[in-house]
Amino acid sequence: MEERLQKIIARCGIASRRAAEQMMRDGRVSVNGKIITQPGMKADDTRDEIRVDGGLISRDAVSRIYLILNKPKGYVVTLDDPQNRPIVSDLLRDVPERVFPVGRLDYDSEGLLLMTNDGEFSYRVQHPLFKVPKTYMVKVRGNLTNSDVEAIKKGAMLEDGSFKPICATMEKSNRKSCWIELTILEGRNRIIRRFFDSIGHPVARLIRTSIGNLGLGELETGEYRYMQKNEIKSLVDLSGVRDKKRSVLKT
Repeated sequence: MEERLQKIIARCGIASRRAAEQMMRDGRVSVNGKIITQPGMKADDTRDEIRVDGGLISRDAVSRIYLILNKPKGYVVTLDDPQNRPIVSDLLRDVPERVFPVGRLDYDSEGLLLMTNDGEFSYRVQHPLFKVPKTYMVKVRGNLTNSDVEAIKKGAMLEDGSFKPICATMEKSNRKSCWIELTILEGRNRIIRRFFDSIGHPVARLIRTSIGNLGLGELETGEYRYMQKNEIKSLVDLSGVRDKKRSVLKT
């Protein structure tokens, strides 16, 4: 059956769908000897010869890896940084397989980050279409009132569209700062920081504490572990995925 090339590449564990699209634009993908630069191109990986950087890809060649990492501040969520800053894969010293981050968590942010080589799983967990909630503890500057918290719940219009959390609760407060627990369904670039900047309360610290019902547990900062099968299934079910035959769950 024909599918979009970026979906095939993601399912084979080469990269996320977004990264696969960029690979195509960069001329790194070929089908039956022809370089493909348009992400809309379709192919059949049971019939066509699909290559990335000259290497033949196969849906059966990769065991699926699912990791949960407690990301420290000061690491870039990417696999390559032109500024030579520390990258999150540096923390995975005993993982021989190539894995990529699921979604975003910016350089100054901390907390729960999933890493995998299953592109379909990554797409389902991070894309707002599938409504997988992400919860954060956000320390903001300034003293927030109850009316401020109500305003946070209503959201705001930002330069790239509207933003509204699905839940916002004040956890701690003093004269100089407040901790807000915030749950959202999307992951636009620096969306939480930009939102609080827009209401005059810049973020001092940002920690992702859960994705769906998966939390950090006892995982220390900078540590990682393999996800359990029931944890993977929980996120898969939450995202509405029903066809799981192509994933080999390694725990």
